[in-house]
Formats: sequence, structure tokens, C-alpha cells
Amino acid sequence: MSENPTGLIDLSGIARDRARAEACEWRAILDYRDHEIDRINAADTTPMRKIIERSTIAVEIGLHLNLSEGQVLDRIAAADAVRCHTPRVWLMFQRGVLDAARVREISLTVRRLERPESHDRLDTQVVSYAATHTLTELRQWLRRFVTRVEADLAIERANTERENRHVQVVQGDDAMAWLNAYLPAHEAAAIATRLRKAAKAARAAGDDRTQPQLEADLLTEWALHHEQSQTARARGLAIDIAVTLDATVAAGANPGHAEAVDGTWEVPTEWLLDSALEGDAFWHQLLIEPVTGNTLAHHYIGYQPPDILRRAIILRDGVCAARGCVRPAAHCDLDHREPWPDGPTSGENLDPHCRGDHSRKGHGVIDDVLHRLHQIETTPTNRHRLAPYRPDPIATHLAHRLAHVTDDDLLAG
Repeated sequence: MSENPTGLIDLSGIARDRARAEACEWRAILDYRDHEIDRINAADTTPMRKIIERSTIAVEIGLHLNLSEGQVLDRIAAADAVRCHTPRVWLMFQRGVLDAARVREISLTVRRLERPESHDRLDTQVVSYAATHTLTELRQWLRRFVTRVEADLAIERANTERENRHVQVVQGDDAMAWLNAYLPAHEAAAIATRLRKAAKAARAAGDDRTQPQLEADLLTEWALHHEQSQTARARGLAIDIAVTLDATVAAGANPGHAEAVDGTWEVPTEWLLDSALEGDAFWHQLLIEPVTGNTLAHHYIGYQPPDILRRAIILRDGVCAARGCVRPAAHCDLDHREPWPDGPTSGENLDPHCRGDHSRKGHGVIDDVLHRLHQIETTPTNRHRLAPYRPDPIATHLAHRLAHVTDDDLLAG
């Protein structure tokens, strides 16, 4: 097990070795598949025999690797898509910069994109982000990427899929059942927000049921009282709507999506505008200082921020400010970057931190970790904006370390 000069175990090196091993397996699967197809095509047998033999290639590979046929086919589809359409991603996979889980997520996006120029743009931008963010963050980034670079096609798919909305009841054991609803994302998010707020209010009033129990009981009550449901529908979405929206999209100049500030959902803009025009939804317009990026950067006397500042910061950041954490900011504490009273209670000095990350920061654990991993940028950033591609120092460093392996060798694999 390798160690770095400070005496700590080199976990990053282990991760790269694992990624290279995964890439080797994927490449071997493709090589085996291609070799078998060539052999079968060259054989002097009947067409039906060839079809049957080709259909058993994945089964045979699975027997060698102790994988199911489905797992083999999934790897083949992902590897073919990435190797064909995003060669830079494939190269960084071979070099250990990206692991199999991230490459698979990228392959799913490759298969959703329909235009060659979209594949090229993805290949240019995604490596830097994927190499330095968690898998959950990458999934959200990829979902937003599709809705931005192929907005017109994404809207077509969304409108088509909206026609498939439905409710399903699945009976379970012990006298219980699942109620599943396939809904437009913004309406599902509004329902979840309303349930959470109503359940918290009930608990504050002394109800001894748990939060999940109250949310389930409230949903049942609302669904079974048809008159209340009709009244709620007539009023529109009675929620706080916190989205980011490009000015050209809002003006109707370009097709596009509205995105939740926490990155969990996006819908065609017209869907959300229709909901807003129906009733009493509360919209937030965030004014961002163009140089510093501060939101409501006013100073307040005292430790606790006023409610309007708290809400603005929640809408600004969307999720916990800790690296890799995607817990919604609405469920987080507001933490002073520079401790109060030396640091002001203001927009530029407050970040949302979930209770666990807040505790780790307060006890200095995060500072110790960041000191050891000094290559990680400690300044909080908004991880939910699709930034233009910039060369990634970690990926560049890894590429230089593996310079003895030529690009042609890896791309040929």
C-alpha cells in the first residue's frame, strides 16, 4: 500500500489504480466481444447459427467475470457510447482520472444527446467536473447539461413524458401498500414542500406523530377530501418557488428550462409560468452583486440572521456548502464563515451547512482534512452553475504522471 511523503496512506493513488483496473476490464470486454464477432462472422455456418452464437457472447463473458448477462450488456453499451462519442472521457478513464461509476453516468447522458456537437461539448467540459465532484453532483450536472445544450429536444421529451403521468397503487405485506405518483417535477417538489411544512407545524403544535407519519397522514387526508383538493388546485401552487432562469429564456427568446436552486429538478419554463399564473405562488427575484456575487449583503447586529436574509441564502445556495454534500439548504444551519462577532451576520459571511458538516467545521475537523488535502479549493462555490470548461489541475497532473502511456495506445484500446 503506497504512502505519500507525509506518511499518510495514498488513498488517491488507490482510487486511480482501481479506476485503471475497471477500465482494463471494460476494454477487455470490448476486445473479447469484437474478437468473437469476427470469429463468428468468418465461420462457415448458417445465418441462424451466427445469430444464436452472437447472442451468447454476453453470457460467456459473464461466466468468465462472474457477472450477469445484464451487467455485461450494460458495460458494453456504456463503453461503446463513451469510446465512440467522447474520446477524452475514454482516455481519462484509461488513465484512472475517472472511475467506472462516473463513466457510466456520462455514457447515459451520451445516449440521451442526439447531436454530434453536443457530444463534443460534453467531452470538452465533463472531465474536469467529474474528476473533482461526487457522483450525486455529477448526475445533477449532467441532467442540467442536457437541458441546456439541447433545450428544444429536452422540451419535446418532457412534453411527451408528461402525457405518461399516472398514479399506481402497489399492495404490500402487513396490511400496507405503496402509493406511487409519476408527476411533473415541479408539482412533485411543491407537494413535498407543502407536506414537510404542514407536518412541522403540526409537530410544533404538540402532535406526537413522527414527521414521516404526519406527512403520510396529511397526504391521505388531502387526497380523500376532494373539495379541499379542488380548492387547492384553483389557487395554483401555494409554495415558495426558487428557480434559476436565464433572461433570454424568461423573455421567450430561447427555449429552456427552469432549474431548482438545489439542482434536484428542472422543467420546461412554460410549465412553471403556467403554474405561477394560476394563483398565489410566491416568486423570489434574487439580485446578485456582479463582482463579488453577494446576495443581500447587508450587515445586521446580532448572531441570528433575520428571516428574509435566511430565505435569500437558502435560495441562493440551494444545498449545503460543504464539498460533496447535497442536503437541501432549507434543512441546514446558517454558519458564519468568519466566526461572529468578528464576522458579520451578512449574506457574504453566511453559508448553509447541514448539522453534521456544521459540527465537523465547528470542531476543526474540516480544517484538518483540508490542510492535508491542500489541493482542494476551500472557498465555497456555487456548484450548481454550468461553468465553461477550464483545464483541471488534478486531471492535468495525473495526465503528466502517466505520460509514459501514449494517447494512441489508450484510444486504440
